[in-house]
Amino acid sequence: MTFDTTIDRKGTHCVKWDMMETFYGVPPETGLAMWVADMEFRPPQAVQRALERMLAHGIYGYFGDDRAYLEAIRWWMDSRHGWQVDPSHIFTTHGLVNGTALCIDAFTAPGDGVVLMTPVYHAFARTIRAAGRTVVECRLALADGRYEMDFDAWDAQMTGGERMLILCSPHNPGGRVWTAAELRATADFCRRHDLILVSDEIHHDLVFPGHKHMVMPKAAPGIADRLVMLTAATKTFNIAGAHTGNVIIADPALRKRFADRMMAMGISPNSFGMHMVTAAYSPEGAAWVDELMCYLDGNRRLLDAGLNAIPGVRSMALEATYLAWVDFAGTGMTQAEILDRVQRQAQIAPNHGETFGAGGEGFLRLNLAAPRAQVAEAVNRLQRAFADLQ
Repeated sequence: MTFDTTIDRKGTHCVKWDMMETFYGVPPETGLAMWVADMEFRPPQAVQRALERMLAHGIYGYFGDDRAYLEAIRWWMDSRHGWQVDPSHIFTTHGLVNGTALCIDAFTAPGDGVVLMTPVYHAFARTIRAAGRTVVECRLALADGRYEMDFDAWDAQMTGGERMLILCSPHNPGGRVWTAAELRATADFCRRHDLILVSDEIHHDLVFPGHKHMVMPKAAPGIADRLVMLTAATKTFNIAGAHTGNVIIADPALRKRFADRMMAMGISPNSFGMHMVTAAYSPEGAAWVDELMCYLDGNRRLLDAGLNAIPGVRSMALEATYLAWVDFAGTGMTQAEILDRVQRQAQIAPNHGETFGAGGEGFLRLNLAAPRAQVAEAVNRLQRAFADLQ
């Protein structure tokens, strides 16, 4: 396929386009949707063929015999990440927000603290609070336009009431690929403070040239007794609507606790998602991802060059994900002034930085997984909206 193809998603029950006027006041007829983290690209043809086989059969019953599905996950993690996963350690959830919620339910109690390195994916805090737990914000240090972990400061924050840390690796929204040393330090932090470590690695396939993601079990093998891994094909292949995620737990005691909660809540897989993931985790899917990342790298360079040319605006250098994290604080404008220019004048719907927690103020998150012409149009609109600064 060509990633340059424009696909009209308006009027298709697409939250990204059909709800942006409701949330951001940007009409879909004239606006650009750059908020929700899904892509404007069709998935590999292997996924389309899998769905076409289901449609041709015409019976949509309960899914059974998941051996091919589990083998596809095992093969992908081994061939792409050098991680040998035992298929018996894999649970299937309705996406990874659901997987995160199940972890919170299984491994913490109401009132417990759950640690987040902020700013970070906004659904974590929302889910923690909805479960009656306490969000503990450990703010990332911003050094030379790059996020760094600050364990000395975070050690001082711990009260003993914390029970879990949710790590976003690679980091969303900052796009950092954490180093092996940073991952080991995170594992050590969790051991010092007796925390369950939930490592959300949904973006681990979306890494730019020159960078290499390391899965937590390889970086810190000694943390297996308190580690829960979250992975999914949905972000990689733009099949988020399948709501299919993997919770992978090596430790038998943790695995039993999680299995008990899955059973208590009656969680079972979506057959459409099982077929889609099995097809995506394949050599054809791997080749598609390699092409995707080359294309996204071009989009990243285009967006960075255009936004960094605006005085006071700085796009954080992305190492992974397709989500640009853009700092507008240098303009000296208030948040209201920035949003007026971006949403009303440029007609772009972004994610607001403050929704990602402490440290997100002054930032906007922009999704660049779209045809290059759309990214170029976004750059042109933003340059016009801030033309008086140049």
